[in-house]
Amino acid sequence: MQTNCFKKSTIYTLSLVAAALMVLSAAEASAQNLTAREHQPARRLVTRSTLEDRISFMCDSLCEGRGSGERGGGIAAIWLQREFKRIGLMELGEGYGHAVPLREAKYGRNIIGMLPGSKATSRDRYVIVGAHYDHLGTLDGKIYPGADANASGTAALLSLAEMLSIYKDSGKTHDSNVIFVAFDAKEHDMAGSKAMWHMIENGMLEDPQSGEPITKDKISLMVNIDQIGCTISPLSSGRKDYIIMLGTESLKPSKRDMLSLCNRMFAIDMEIDLTYYGSRNFTRMFYRLSDQRIFIDNGIPAVLFTSGITMNTNKTRDNAQTIDSEILRKRIFLMYHWLEKML
Repeated sequence: MQTNCFKKSTIYTLSLVAAALMVLSAAEASAQNLTAREHQPARRLVTRSTLEDRISFMCDSLCEGRGSGERGGGIAAIWLQREFKRIGLMELGEGYGHAVPLREAKYGRNIIGMLPGSKATSRDRYVIVGAHYDHLGTLDGKIYPGADANASGTAALLSLAEMLSIYKDSGKTHDSNVIFVAFDAKEHDMAGSKAMWHMIENGMLEDPQSGEPITKDKISLMVNIDQIGCTISPLSSGRKDYIIMLGTESLKPSKRDMLSLCNRMFAIDMEIDLTYYGSRNFTRMFYRLSDQRIFIDNGIPAVLFTSGITMNTNKTRDNAQTIDSEILRKRIFLMYHWLEKML
């Protein structure tokens, strides 16, 4: 008799637990759907065809491999300035283009624009989001298209600017102003990011709203995107839909799990690695191989988003056909949701 009562009690308890879990799952799904709907206008902007068109243009023979200080790099810079204007980013100074000194009396161009945050809270808060657009140019008569390195990151940068801009147009505001920068001359010892830091250090980078210098103490985060479009160097699981983020240790402890949280919250379900393929030494090395390095060295929290170096990196075969535009799209969605939470 006691055994039967115990069984009935256990079954009843398990039923209650199951019902409670179903309610929680339904509530979580409802919250996900509500949050996803809020961001749908922004996400609809990012299509495979748009990404493919942008990458194809940057890899076209017209851009001649986007060499810094060369004709093709200049064509890419003009196109980027038009894109920044079309998106509605604010100019910093007299235009979007800012000179980058190179060797042999040549100059490149950083392309810089700003999306303002909330007027009430963003006065002294800035987040910098960057990606270099230059590549190796033409060497020995051969064009190096640089699709993954780094037309993919530049296309992602433009998408993020568009997405946050339309989200702002819907009435949403952020506590930080966002400075988008397409760096030139990464392939010239990161001359572009060094030139931008020179502007910051010397009070030459001014807020287009207030006219006040954007100083080091006002920059809370730097986000860099470099080689984000391929799936041919997967993580150990072999999944194609993966992303690598380096530098989480530079973030506040409360923000270090934000990428995984967004991955679940927005049902993106991408494989995430916060190291460079599990190697501590390679993680340290690759964390310093792109334009985030100058910000790290000056005490600015910085992260790098990448899909890793591949067998095509710095080869003539790094062309638009090697990009997985659907996975790139998913990576952009995840970066967007993470960035929106970090502002």
